[in-house]
Parts: sequence; C-alpha cells; structure tokens
Amino acid sequence: MSTTSHATPTTTDVLVVGAGPTGLLLAGDLAAAGVAVTVVERRSAGLSNLTRAFAVHARTLEVLDARGLADELVATGQRLQRLRVVGRLEVRLDHLPTRFPFVLVTPQYEVERLLRRRAEVAGAIFRHDTTVSGLTQGTDRVAVEVVGPDGPATLRAAYVVGADGVRSTVRDLAGIDFPGRTVIRSVVLADVRLASPPEDVLTAALHDGVLGLLAPFGDGWHRFIGWAGERDLNDPVDLEEVRSLSRASFGTDHEMVELRYATRFAADERQAPTYRSGRVLLAGDAAHAHSPAGGLGMNTGLQDAANLAWRLAAVLRGAGESLLDAYQTERHPVGKQVLRVSGINLRLATRPGRVVAAARRALATVVEHVPVARRRAAGTVSALDVAYPRPRGAHRSVGRRVPDLPLEPGPDGTRLAEALRAGRFVLVRPPSGHGRGTEPALVPGEVDVADRVTVRRADDNPTTLLVRPDGYLAAVA
Repeated sequence: MSTTSHATPTTTDVLVVGAGPTGLLLAGDLAAAGVAVTVVERRSAGLSNLTRAFAVHARTLEVLDARGLADELVATGQRLQRLRVVGRLEVRLDHLPTRFPFVLVTPQYEVERLLRRRAEVAGAIFRHDTTVSGLTQGTDRVAVEVVGPDGPATLRAAYVVGADGVRSTVRDLAGIDFPGRTVIRSVVLADVRLASPPEDVLTAALHDGVLGLLAPFGDGWHRFIGWAGERDLNDPVDLEEVRSLSRASFGTDHEMVELRYATRFAADERQAPTYRSGRVLLAGDAAHAHSPAGGLGMNTGLQDAANLAWRLAAVLRGAGESLLDAYQTERHPVGKQVLRVSGINLRLATRPGRVVAAARRALATVVEHVPVARRRAAGTVSALDVAYPRPRGAHRSVGRRVPDLPLEPGPDGTRLAEALRAGRFVLVRPPSGHGRGTEPALVPGEVDVADRVTVRRADDNPTTLLVRPDGYLAAVA
C-alpha cells in the first residue's frame, strides 16, 4: 500500500518528482535495490495519467521483462508486427532478434499500473496531491519545498530526479535550459466510441495533409489523434470535428457515436543540454520532448530510468560521482536521435508539396525492398540498436545490448532477463565443461561489481560476459 503525506518521512535517499511511467520505473528499481525513495506527484492517488502513449516497443518490453512485468503487460494489449509510420512507409518488426518482435498496443495506464504496483511492493513511498514550489542544493543534500494536503513542507534527499514532464518544475528550479520550439499546434486528441471499429489494431492514415490515428483502449473506446492544420488551442473540440477529421484521413468516421473526452495540444521539439545539475537529474519528457510520431516518447523515458536507477543506487553505495556523469554521456545522444527521427516523420507527414510526397514514396520503397534499410528502420524504432559509447581500450561490443541469452537452469532462471531481475550486474560464464573462463576486466573508473549474480550460459559460446543491470555489456573476456 502507498503511504500519503502526513505519514511519510521528510528525508530520503532519492526524491522522484512525477509518477508517470519514467518516475515509476525509476522508483521501483531504486526501492528494489534497497534505496529509500519517495515519489511526489501532483495528481491524486488512483487518478490515471492522460493516456497519449499506446506503443510499447521491443526494447522497452525487454526492460520490463528484466523486471518480471513484460508477459503480464503483453496480455493487456495487441501485437503489431508492422508499424505504419507515415504514408505507405511501414516498418516490419517480425524479424527482430528478441522475444518481442512486435510493437505492443496497450494504453499507457496499463504500463503505469504494473510499474506502480512493483514500486509499492518494493517499498517506495508516494506523496500525492503534492506540488514542488522550491529547490535548494547543498553540499550533500537537496532541500525541496512542497505543498501538499497538510500544507507546506520541506523534503530532503541526497538526489532529486525530475520526471515531471515537458513543463518540469524541477528542471526550471534547477536552472536547466530547455531550448527548442513548438513544431505542430492544435492536434486533436479525443476518446470516442465506434459502432464500426477498424479491423487493424493500430490505424494510421495521411490524406491531403490530414493526419489520423486510431488506437483501442480495449474496453470499447478508442483514442483518436488527428490534425488538419493550425487552430487556436483554446477552440473547443466536438464530436462533429472528430468525425470530420476521421473522414478526411481514413475515408470513414467508423460510425463514431459518443465522445467522452477531447482536447487540443501542441507538440514541441526540445532537449535539455544537460541531464544533470549537481544533485538534480532529469529523465523522460523533462529531459527531452518531441512529437508523438513513431510512439517513441514513453519508451525513451523508461529506458532513461533503467539507465539512471542502477547508477544512483551504486553511487549511494559508495561508487564515484562520475557514474552519474556517464548517464548524460549515454542518454543525451539517444534523446537527440529520438528528436531527429520523430521530427523527420512529422515533417514527412505534415509538409505539403510534391517534393515531400516524392520523398515519402522513395523512403517507403527503400525500406520495403532494401534489407539493410529495413533492418536499420526496425532497429531504430524498436531501440534494439541503441549502443552506448565504449571507453577507450574496451572491447568493441562493450556498450551494446546483450540479447536474452539462454542459461543453464539455476536459482536465477533460465534466461538472462530472469537473472537481471535481481537488479545487479550479471556475470555470464561459459557453459559447464568449459572451466571457469577468463574473468572480464572492467576499465578504470567503472563501478565495483563485487555484488553480482553469477550464471552459466546454455549455448556453446565460451565467452564470459559482464552484463550491467540495464542489460548492456560492461566487459567481455
């Protein structure tokens, strides 16, 4: 059970601001590692976040698999092995080298539900109906002023993580810039009930400059996102406008019979130049914002959290502060790439003219018929191709994702993802009969990994691997 404001401590190891997917995964990882963590959230307990995200990509499912949540989440949604990006451009996912060769279509609140449960069970403390009003950094603590149901209070933490979205209060109070611009305005977002829903799991269309997207909640309602040009963000949205956008993009309104929620929003392209200012760090939309094209936002934030959590836990156990600087080194380029990819998709979809239309057709043809382009597109969208810079002198594979290797049966499971559920480094030794294998040497400056899980691989590969808690290769011998 979560604990609310008047019963919670005012001092903690890590204060996470924001209980969206990013903040929840981070809090769960930290609590599972024995770190005292408090989550501050402006929403009331039990109030679901506004669902904009529907796509859970392969790498994110692997991250959730390493926390024992993936299979349960997959059961809540529908699998899509081809992702329509823009126009005729489709990205095939069925050949991806993973347990999850698809994109899972499921509402964001299902992701939040599982992550929230895990964080609570692990011991994370939640303060709801609470907003941040001030922040002061000291030499070894951060003092955060909050206002909650019981009035003003001061919370103190060794580290603060802003996972509080595009309009991050933590980012502003820490003095971190968020340069960029608004790239598309007055996008219509609506929840509609359809008398004739489409057969496709995820329906996307572009026709004469009008965009439309339909995704199922799974309870008879669908989320519609549409755009047909600039409108005032304050203009109300009614059912007839949603029907009109659907007919213009899909050629049908799917017999929309009811509207329960509708709004307009603007999408920005922004990125913080640094994800860290002293003892304050940023993750998710607080660090990077972009258009919803490609469904990359929530996925990128969850992977930020997976990268940051083990670093914070290690530093709190005595590892060097440089480990937190490496969070910036690894995740900032990923955020920049996501902005670039989503920006290209958005511009291809919204800019008129024959040149852009020809570019859409050419790109679709290349991705469909050129194997290298097809693999690269799938690897980019799924994030399986994300690789981090390797230290000088390290093996060429260091910094790359380690596939879910089969392991000899043991207390830590029969797959690497199961062994990673301990939240520690995993030493993967050669199979039985190959001896102990050479111990991989960490490069100078890496974290001490004396506390680790040791397993044996079930394949015939004699290589010994040291795998980081986030599933990337730390060392190899």
